[in-house]
Amino acid sequence: MKQLMLCFLILSFSMIIFSFDHTDLPQPVGRGKMPAVTTDSRQKVHMVFGSGDSLLYSYSTDKGNSFSQPLLIENLKGLNASATRGPQIISLKDDLSVVASTEDGKIYSWVKNGNGKWQRTKMVSDMDSVALEGFVSLSGDGENAYAVWLDVRNNKRNKIYGSASDDGGKTWSKNILIYQSPDSSVCECCKPSVVMKGKEVNVMFRNWINGNRNLYLITSTDGGKTFDEAQKLGKGNWQLKGCPMDGGGLAVNNKGVVNTVWRREQNIYACQPGGEEKLLGEGKSCVVESIGDKYAYAWTANKKIICLLPDGKQVNPGMGNTVQLTSIDEYHLLCTWENEGSIYTELIQN
Repeated sequence: MKQLMLCFLILSFSMIIFSFDHTDLPQPVGRGKMPAVTTDSRQKVHMVFGSGDSLLYSYSTDKGNSFSQPLLIENLKGLNASATRGPQIISLKDDLSVVASTEDGKIYSWVKNGNGKWQRTKMVSDMDSVALEGFVSLSGDGENAYAVWLDVRNNKRNKIYGSASDDGGKTWSKNILIYQSPDSSVCECCKPSVVMKGKEVNVMFRNWINGNRNLYLITSTDGGKTFDEAQKLGKGNWQLKGCPMDGGGLAVNNKGVVNTVWRREQNIYACQPGGEEKLLGEGKSCVVESIGDKYAYAWTANKKIICLLPDGKQVNPGMGNTVQLTSIDEYHLLCTWENEGSIYTELIQN
């Protein structure tokens, strides 16, 4: 009788553990790395990420509460999908636009049109073997898109280059030099950021001048054809011999106000161009997202995901890295991250 009772207790305890494991832990979207997320005008959520040489796409029709099984866009030899080198996706007027880099320094482009099919389009990079670091960012507004990346053409030193599309990512303009450091190179292993709103294109990147690895912002008011002088962000400096591999984040709210977030040493700071930086906390790999006329931030600290909402509330959705924030509407943000080779999401109420 005692043995029967003991077996019953063990079975009951096992069932409790099994139930907890399957109901309380977040379920991954799929196996992969470097997720990028966008929403369209109908609040449908779209995600791309990499898994080996596979460029994958998943979508959500319930504001990010659940996602479809990942679908293959294309197998691309040498696809970059690690250490903030990953595919990018944006929603334009009628199409989705995706760009991705490969280990041989090329940047490819795809669009998903109204019939639901993915089509590879004209390459973004107009020379081979120029984007060897693999860092590329993408933004857009209406039918216009803009891509920026680190480029080594002409002198084998990393510079900020860009290209525009006025047809939803089907074709790309001649690549232009946006910024070249007067002191050797821009920071070699930090991803640049870009946000396009109307004809204004803002690009943020980590520079390297006199040994300082500081963040800079450069702006175009003609759709990315020409750019103003680059301006340093924040008042302090970060003297660093190596590269921190941390490019920060950039956002523009619905009033057109630019805001930035970035790391200096072990601290996360936010600031608007020309303003003094504000300490948010300790960590790395930070991002910012506009939600209405306010901003939310996210970063990682000790492998924990930290989301700082506009009202000052902190949310910790899980463990992992490469966190992203995407505004769904004025009340909800989607937090996306990767952990141990899987992609996770959590819908956060503002």
